[in-house]
Amino acid sequence: MFVTDDRRTWMPQVQGDVARRALEVAKDVTNRLRDRERLLAANQAALEQTHYPRTLHWEPYGIAHGDAGIALVCSYLDACFPSEGWDVVGHNYLTRAVQAANHVGCPPLDLFGGLAGLAFAARSLSRDGTRYRGLLEAINENLSIRALGQACTLVGRHGVAVSEFDLITGLSGVGAYFLYRGCGPPVDLALRATLEGLVALTETTGGVPHWYTPGHLIADESMARLYTMGNLNCGLAHGIPGPLALMALALESSVSADGLEAALARTAEWVARHRTFDAFGVNWPTVVPFSPDGVVALGALDSGRAAWCYGTPGVARALWLAGQALGRGDLCQLAVEGMTAVYRRPLSERRIDSPTFCHGVAGLLQVTLRFSHDTGLPFFKEAATSLCEQLLAQYDPDRALGFASIEPEGNLVDRPGLLDGAPGVALVLLAAVTDVWPAWDRLFLLS
Repeated sequence: MFVTDDRRTWMPQVQGDVARRALEVAKDVTNRLRDRERLLAANQAALEQTHYPRTLHWEPYGIAHGDAGIALVCSYLDACFPSEGWDVVGHNYLTRAVQAANHVGCPPLDLFGGLAGLAFAARSLSRDGTRYRGLLEAINENLSIRALGQACTLVGRHGVAVSEFDLITGLSGVGAYFLYRGCGPPVDLALRATLEGLVALTETTGGVPHWYTPGHLIADESMARLYTMGNLNCGLAHGIPGPLALMALALESSVSADGLEAALARTAEWVARHRTFDAFGVNWPTVVPFSPDGVVALGALDSGRAAWCYGTPGVARALWLAGQALGRGDLCQLAVEGMTAVYRRPLSERRIDSPTFCHGVAGLLQVTLRFSHDTGLPFFKEAATSLCEQLLAQYDPDRALGFASIEPEGNLVDRPGLLDGAPGVALVLLAAVTDVWPAWDRLFLLS
């Protein structure tokens, strides 16, 4: 069994000249966030640059691509540099987010584009938990009632859309906020119901987990055409590793929910069984095709990108958390083996050209920082330094926000959001070179 460090003691994992340059770049990027008009101008420019304009709608109450996400960045900046007024900057962004949510009336529930994310940002900015108390109480009541209802709809189901249970839009994301928020009514009851809904999804019928997605419920059109009979999603952002990580973190936090430990073990073993191997070692696919007879030719599965959202890094982190919660050294070892294989892959084989968080280098770096912290193994620190250098090479001070997102066709886009833009890169660079605990990465179910 690996021995982990104190979970609340954080040390810089990148040092020396690389750390000095990373801090300079992170401060340059984040200082540009003080001007909201600059952010909106970048978003307007991005709309003209992108091949995917539908993904660039700026929703102020959203944490992925909105003011709430920038408020979250400001909360970490306030912790790192408490005398620089970032709490005021964050307050202004949060105010915009709350005004937009009030204007909508009933925003969606989810973590990355709805009320759970807005609450996450407010709780992060509250410092000792006393700020924004009225706002948080009102959101918590609304979230809890709606989460209880959604959790009930999962019980007894066989075959669901990933949007019902995943981290980005589903119950796992709402549960991640509840766990981050801490206990106390009505959150504790809603968290327990959320977990029990996810536990129900991990059960099987005819050897097929209830969380599998039938073809007609696959939202992505290209994926639906490929998997007409359905599939089982293996990405941390949209698949079963999200519930796996949440259940692990809840168990380690001594949260009580019927069947939680058994469900965690069952799900971890499913994920472990569905690993693949390539020239570099252990890997995980994007999805496992659904087969009515339960038989899947693992050798025929694709190799996922080496990203937080899909591929080995996100899956390995979820397995590590499960191994820690269950006291299973074999799961932790498998997670480390998977990450070792990631670092063996040449950059061109990792398929994460963009510097950004979701499917880029910053996400891999944050996963690496967590493994480096938890294991103390030197090769994780070496990998963190290498990834930090890769990010610094992509910094362009002449661009609107310093870093551009790279689309699949190589198109450069000045995205201003946390999930796919420069703010998320700066956040990870700060986590790499400061001694301030990056509590914000609970948003991504990394801790």
